[in-house]
Amino acid sequence: MKGIDIEIDKLTNSIENTISGEVFATLILSFKKREKGFSANKWVFNWNKELAFSEREIYKLVTEENPGVIHGLISIEKRAIMFLCTL
Repeated sequence: MKGIDIEIDKLTNSIENTISGEVFATLILSFKKREKGFSANKWVFNWNKELAFSEREIYKLVTEENPGVIHGLISIEKRAIMFLCTL
């Protein structure tokens, strides 16, 4: 299994440009399997595999200014006693 090597430098309430410090109004929207402009091979994580699970809901992180550019995805599955979250 291929690992993901990332560093989370800080948690914010919105999308933030780490160089300029500019903060963007951010939306979390439902992600559809055939999302226009989405290319699964541009991600380190295999989102096509994640989308195959019908019990999971996928959401995308975008800016209000440019909702066509996906900055992040999250997968959530409701289980009996918890929510499973795949980032």
